Amino acid sequence: METFCEAVQFYLKHLEDSVYPVMTEEQFAVKLFPMYRYFVTVWLRNNSPEVKLGVIKSLRPMLSLLLPSDDMREQVYDYIPLLLAEYQGSLEALFVTQVLRQLLEASVTTSTPIPQMQLHTIFTELHVQVCAKAPAQQQYSGQNLMEIVHCFIALARSYPRELMKFFFSQMETSKEAVRVGTLSLIRAVVGAEEPRMNIKAIYLAIRVVKNMLSDSRSKVRMAILRIIGQLALSGYQDRIKGWGLKYVSVQLTLSTYKLTNRRDSFYQRDLEEKMVHKVTMDTVRIITSSVSGMTNEFWVRLLCYIMETDYMEALTPICISLTNLAERQLHGNDGGPSLTGKSRHVDLPAPQKLLARLLVLMSSPYKGEGRGIAMLNLLRTLSQSIAPSMADMWEVEIPLLVQYLEEHTEFTWNQKAWEDKLIRFLRNSLKKTRGSNWSLCLSKELNNQIESFDSPSLEKGFLYRALGFTLAMGLEADKVEVLLLELLYKTDYSNDFDREGVILCFGLCARGQVKTVLNVLHDFEERIQESEQSWQMGAWRKDHPWRREAVKSALMVMYSCVASYCHPQMLPPHVDSPITSKIIHHYSSSCQDVCLKMAFMKSIGQVTSALSRVQGLENFQFAQKTTLTGIVMGIIKAEPTDHLVSPVRTMAMDTLSHLSKLKPFYSMEENSELMDISIHSVISLQPPGEANESIKVLYANALNTLAQLMEGLMQRQLDPKGLQEMVHLLEKWILSEKEWEREKAMNLHLHLMQVYVQSVGVCIPLKLGQFGSLVGLIVPCTCDPHRRTRIAAIEVLSSLLDLHASQTCSPWGASKEKAFARCKEDLGGSDLENVFCATSSIAKKLCENIGAVDLQHDKASVTWISTFLRMRVKELEDKVAEILGAVLTHLQVVANLEVRRLLIEGILLLAHHHQETVLTVLLRQPLPMESHLTEVWLAVAENLPFARAMLHGLMGRLQARFTPRVNATSKADIWRLAAVDPLMTLCTIRLLIETMDKDDKLPDLFPDLIYTLLLQLSGSHGPEASSPVLKTWRLVHTGTLPEEINLQRITIKSMQLLFQRVSSEGLVRALQEQGVWGLLENSSTFLEGVGLLARLCVQSVEGSRQRLSELVLRGMASDILSCRISSTAVCVELMSNPILYQEKLLKPAVLMLDKGVDHEAEAVRVLSLRALGNMALGAPKQVKRYRKLLLERCLCSLRESTSTSVVSEGMAALTKILAELREGDVGSSFNPISERCRAFFDNESELLRSKAFVLFGKLAKVVWIAKKHFFKVEVRKAWVPLLLHCEDPCSDAAAACTATMFQCLHFWGWKALEGSCARSAASAEEMTAFQNTMCSILTQKKPAVLQDFLLETITYVRSNLSRIRIAACNLAGIIMKQMSACYLKQLDLPALRNSLQELQLDSDPGVRRAALETLKVLDNCSQHSLLASPEGTS
Repeated sequence: METFCEAVQFYLKHLEDSVYPVMTEEQFAVKLFPMYRYFVTVWLRNNSPEVKLGVIKSLRPMLSLLLPSDDMREQVYDYIPLLLAEYQGSLEALFVTQVLRQLLEASVTTSTPIPQMQLHTIFTELHVQVCAKAPAQQQYSGQNLMEIVHCFIALARSYPRELMKFFFSQMETSKEAVRVGTLSLIRAVVGAEEPRMNIKAIYLAIRVVKNMLSDSRSKVRMAILRIIGQLALSGYQDRIKGWGLKYVSVQLTLSTYKLTNRRDSFYQRDLEEKMVHKVTMDTVRIITSSVSGMTNEFWVRLLCYIMETDYMEALTPICISLTNLAERQLHGNDGGPSLTGKSRHVDLPAPQKLLARLLVLMSSPYKGEGRGIAMLNLLRTLSQSIAPSMADMWEVEIPLLVQYLEEHTEFTWNQKAWEDKLIRFLRNSLKKTRGSNWSLCLSKELNNQIESFDSPSLEKGFLYRALGFTLAMGLEADKVEVLLLELLYKTDYSNDFDREGVILCFGLCARGQVKTVLNVLHDFEERIQESEQSWQMGAWRKDHPWRREAVKSALMVMYSCVASYCHPQMLPPHVDSPITSKIIHHYSSSCQDVCLKMAFMKSIGQVTSALSRVQGLENFQFAQKTTLTGIVMGIIKAEPTDHLVSPVRTMAMDTLSHLSKLKPFYSMEENSELMDISIHSVISLQPPGEANESIKVLYANALNTLAQLMEGLMQRQLDPKGLQEMVHLLEKWILSEKEWEREKAMNLHLHLMQVYVQSVGVCIPLKLGQFGSLVGLIVPCTCDPHRRTRIAAIEVLSSLLDLHASQTCSPWGASKEKAFARCKEDLGGSDLENVFCATSSIAKKLCENIGAVDLQHDKASVTWISTFLRMRVKELEDKVAEILGAVLTHLQVVANLEVRRLLIEGILLLAHHHQETVLTVLLRQPLPMESHLTEVWLAVAENLPFARAMLHGLMGRLQARFTPRVNATSKADIWRLAAVDPLMTLCTIRLLIETMDKDDKLPDLFPDLIYTLLLQLSGSHGPEASSPVLKTWRLVHTGTLPEEINLQRITIKSMQLLFQRVSSEGLVRALQEQGVWGLLENSSTFLEGVGLLARLCVQSVEGSRQRLSELVLRGMASDILSCRISSTAVCVELMSNPILYQEKLLKPAVLMLDKGVDHEAEAVRVLSLRALGNMALGAPKQVKRYRKLLLERCLCSLRESTSTSVVSEGMAALTKILAELREGDVGSSFNPISERCRAFFDNESELLRSKAFVLFGKLAKVVWIAKKHFFKVEVRKAWVPLLLHCEDPCSDAAAACTATMFQCLHFWGWKALEGSCARSAASAEEMTAFQNTMCSILTQKKPAVLQDFLLETITYVRSNLSRIRIAACNLAGIIMKQMSACYLKQLDLPALRNSLQELQLDSDPGVRRAALETLKVLDNCSQHSLLASPEGTS
């Protein structure tokens, strides 16, 4: 049929060319209509989808022949309901709609209306498909909707009133989908292409839309906005004036409000609101570009929107729209009011207000789709209306700004450069308005906008900057003061961003208004009345309660900012007062926390920097310099010297650097003091760890700032004296024990040395003594264990040599330079042998060609040295180390005995007057001890009083590690606290003890020496043994040390020599026979050896007991763990001896042991408890006096579940203590001791079980009358464990248990039971007989107790100990044999049998046998109980 119709159409088209025209179009229609009718009425109802589809596709070509016929057209309309019915079937809706569209469009073109009765059905069927979701099987739903739209357009052309009435009825429903669909159709009708829709349809459509303006749902609002935009696009601009523009304005405001006050939990709603806003913006753009004669009200609304909105994303399209409107009005395209026109209801914004708003927003030009260019174009367009005087300048400047933004993107532009351009634009603009109040009005508007922006933000930061520049150009100072005061009052000083913004604003304002700014600050300070009460009241703003310190901090920086920005010629008259004096006042009257300190130093830094920039101040004297210096030095001193937590000290040193450049200059003494304080503040800091990056940065900044400060201060005295003074300040740090202090001091020395060498004008040569002292200080550091310190030391030495060579005109040769370079490389390596060799090589090169070396010259030189030392030895404190180093060097190579004797005498002379320095130098010599050094110590040993003094000094060096670290207060302290090799110290002590006069028994030194050596030995075994005693100093030994030279062997050998000197052969023999030395040498037996040694000493060395006791008590208070453990171990033996009580040292000893019981180290707790228990041996009569403390501490130890040793020692101590107490003495502690003791009867530890049984037996002896009843109950509770543990696998525990059990028999009160087995060590047969007797008696007297015993015994069949399981089975059998039938019936026999049967699977055959025997007993008892029962009898 489709092909046939196409052939007919072809035929009709070429009808004039036909030779034999037979049929016309009307005739074809008449012939075709029956077929159309049959297709629609019959075939279209077929159930086959293929048939339906074929029929519906054939209808369109048939209709193209039928519809042109007037007669056929009306007949075809009659079958429209049949077509509409197909929408309800499975046929694709698109094909039905296409047929329907063809019919409706034919109705329009032929002006043949469709019957009225069919219209509502057509409206409804088509409208439902628009508003409802298409079925899933519909493949062409999108195309179908397009066809439906065309259908409605055709209907609107023919039946506008009926259609709009239908739309109105549909809009009355509240369903959003229906309303949105209807509005979409109206939009399509409004936007129909040519021919245009008649005005009546448009009028009716607008009436329908107006009824929906109150709907607040997002999709409905978007649909209405799109209709308004479509009306404007379609040429119906007059129809939207009034209601349409008002609706767009309202939606613009409403969507902006919702977006700026959105909530995170309503994401979907926010997304819809964004869509509404976008559609609104599109509508505004359409309106402003197409609507002529725009109302002034809409223009004002858009301008006000820019001024008030917080939703920045909308600014760009609004600005573009306003620019379009303005350009059209300027060019006369609109007939509406001009830009300067005014509405009766809404005023246009002031020019300054608009400029301020746009200028601040332009500071972030790429936000909101590039709002900067849009706003610049708007300003350019409105230039004549904003400020006619600026218009010409803006015509030139604004295109340049636009060009800059177009050449960049948000990723390539520079914020600072752009803000500078805007500030320049603002400054040039304000210059055009000089003589008027324009800048002041602009300042007010800028000030009003401060609260419109968030903190922090780029816009608000620029706003503060622009406000400062604008205020600086104000002409009326009184009005500027009002604005500045208002700004001070409304600032939130707790907000860092706002505080910094106000400070910058005041500084920029001071460029042109310095007096005004200072007056405002003074007025502000007076009004808030600097008192605690007024600060805390919150003053002028209740929403910003000021914090006193925050305001003071801001005021300090404001004053310094004024100094930094004001005109250079205005600074000198105001810098001392009020600027600096106010800064000092605010800091001094504050709490001076970290923030205040930083603000104070930032302020002083800005003031001093500003002064340094002023030209022509050669005669200016900064009056406040001394006061400021004192405050800054106090800040540095107050900083912690061991850690770094803030940049305060760095800022303080930087401030001192600035102050040092101003007059009056510091004196040499002040310079030295500043350098000393700064050096101590930084060099003492411990380097930061690897994890904290921020602390690393602070640390590096502190070091750099210290170097800059030292460099600046040294510039004032660039001569040898100044250099030597600087090195003198670094000396104690170069000699420090801590490697990081030595490294930092050496690096600083190197930096300052390089500055000194490179400085121009250094022409005063170093004197030989000065050069020697500088070199002598540095040379030892070339052997430092820290590589970086060695490298820095050799670089300093190289600089000194270069300086010396340049000043003496004696440069080194090329060969020496190369050799020196090789030495440098060796010092940078890790091989200690190479380091030592390199140092020696450098020393030789320094000493070459100094003078003759024959014997006569040597004797003469040595004689001179000896004479000089005798005459001036007391005055050589600073030179002792240098002299001693030189003497030892010569002593090593001199062969003549006379010369050697004189040199050694010189060393001894130095040692008499400067013992600590000489000791440090001698002890820092390498091991093994070389012959010349041995010779020196042998000479010391010959002088007995001096040797004893040196022994005291050597002991002090060893004891230093066991005492708290102290700071040096003198030169002697520096040397005394310097790091030395403990092994060298021990070797020296051993040498002196071995070589001193044998007749001297050293009675006064003996206890101190023994105790010191014992502590040294304990340190080698204790927790500190993994690191050297003084790890900050390691010596470069000349070779591998012999095996016998180690800390333990040297210490033990020294102790052996000391005991031999006591001349007690019995003691020496006892020490050897009992293996004390072997015990001390082994870490696992060390404490046993200490105890044995102490016991023998207390017994044999009577004169030293008191001193040894005092030393032990002092050691027990040490923070060093090894010292405390060893001292407590000695105290264990002292407590078992009357010596402490006799010497009145018992009380402090008990108090120290009381603290030791709570120590975190287990060994200290164990030894403290043991010592407290030994009081019962050494001072038994004092046990009663200290019973409360003793019982409490021992009882606490029983509650510790983590340490078996502590619990065991606590029970052992209690056993000894209870032996000296009576029942009344124990008091309330008796009950918990008994209960805790029983808790350990079944413990897995054999030791704890054994100690618990012994302690329980001791409690049984203590019981008298008061505790008898309580202990009877305790015995009953303990009886089953006691019976069973007599078979304990641990023999000690079994013996103790058996003895305790028989000690407790009398608490049962049965003579027959006591007489059954009186021996504590009974055999198995005797024990079984005893158990039978006991059960027999219990059956007669306490059968219920026997039943309880059985139940408790059964629980032990699950014991981890097989012997206990066997004993439990045997005891259960004995009890069941003795139990009466009535109590047997009360037992859960099946459960009992199950427990015993489970033991048949036990891995121990003995357990299985015992369980089997008990099962047999159980079966016999069960049978007897059944026979005895009434049921069994019957």
